[in-house]
Amino acid sequence: MASKTKIVNLTRMSKMFQPLTTNESFDSGEKTEVTSKSHKLMINYGIIKPVSIGMYAILPLGMRILNKLIDIVDKEMANIGAEKILLPALTPTKLWKKTDRYESNKTELFTVTDRHKKEYILSPTHEEAICDLISSAGQTVHIPTKLLPFKLYQISSKWRDEMKPRLGLLRSREFIMKDLYTFDTSLDNAQQTYDLVCESYNNIFRQIGIKYTKSDMGTIGGLISHEYHYISDIGEDTILQCPSCQFSINQSISETKNCPKCKNELQSYTVAEVGHTFLLDTKYSKPLKALFIEQNKPTPMVMGCFGLGLTRIIMLAVEILSTNNEIRWPIKLAPYTVCIIPPKTGSKEESTTVYVEQLFEIFYKRNIDAILDDRTNYTIGKRLVFARALGYPYIIVIGKAATQSIPLFEIHDVNNSTYRELSLDQMSNYFDNISFKD
Repeated sequence: MASKTKIVNLTRMSKMFQPLTTNESFDSGEKTEVTSKSHKLMINYGIIKPVSIGMYAILPLGMRILNKLIDIVDKEMANIGAEKILLPALTPTKLWKKTDRYESNKTELFTVTDRHKKEYILSPTHEEAICDLISSAGQTVHIPTKLLPFKLYQISSKWRDEMKPRLGLLRSREFIMKDLYTFDTSLDNAQQTYDLVCESYNNIFRQIGIKYTKSDMGTIGGLISHEYHYISDIGEDTILQCPSCQFSINQSISETKNCPKCKNELQSYTVAEVGHTFLLDTKYSKPLKALFIEQNKPTPMVMGCFGLGLTRIIMLAVEILSTNNEIRWPIKLAPYTVCIIPPKTGSKEESTTVYVEQLFEIFYKRNIDAILDDRTNYTIGKRLVFARALGYPYIIVIGKAATQSIPLFEIHDVNNSTYRELSLDQMSNYFDNISFKD
């Protein structure tokens, strides 16, 4: 009885909200131009849906992908002692004026005015807001040296009034970003924190599993700055990289043609930014009075800020890994790791549906997420094509071989383009030998 209860609670494809489309443009009051493979695939297969220019609804499958990425980030942030918070979406305009950022950025800012005529910004980033938070805490209780460093991060929607939104989630008006802000007592300590966070970012990108680059941005935005990129034709940046030591630098800040370490000729790549790190010093903490007490004297904290574009990472994963007609996911981001396809209703193999429960038991015990394509009015072939298009890494088909005295099940390793037939015992061993976690 216990296992039958589990089967009732399985995720079934027939119950999923997944609006599909095959149009080249999508009408949601305004036209959305489809300009990249990833944009087309994610809309066609119900991962996202445009709701207005540069604005997208993230649908149930998309939320599963996003939440898996957030889980990776949260665990890495916990490993370095960062604490998660959530700041208001609205930041008072007066804070941006104190740091002299308002006038130079106001054409790209969404602003709102409340009933009391106070103006706010729909925040694209939160340096001012976090400094104001630290400042207000310091006014209540003086912050001593021993409490630092603070490492505070959030994952939330950010906004930018793009003149020409394009490439789906890559250049949208609303996007989801993880932003971390660190506060130290000195530049030396802040540099140690900076290096710690950069290594944590390396761990995040290594877990995702797509080749990335970390490029020197010199002193843009602070004392030290680096960008994380994926190499992609739809990117808007160019980096120069050494083929030997992987030294990378953004072309916009360098005219050099040779690696400063190896002297090799640097190679040029088109890339898309997915993360950015800055050592800011006291650029924001000083004007906004984010202070700590050192020898009975209020002293500005030394800041770092670190961003990851989560919706950008998802979009570029699709762009880099997928074919023109089929999505491919890194195994740790796939909406479901396994898709099980039972026989068609009325077919000779229909009796083998009884094995669905035993297959799900294999995955349940191993904490592997699986979905059942229970739309048994369709043929196995049609559902297999659809499951491949969605990019589920493993597809298990209960077909003709399951009617044998020792039932066998087709297992399709989609990412590696392999296929085999396994018994239930062999299936258990197969998934025991696959590493889904670091």
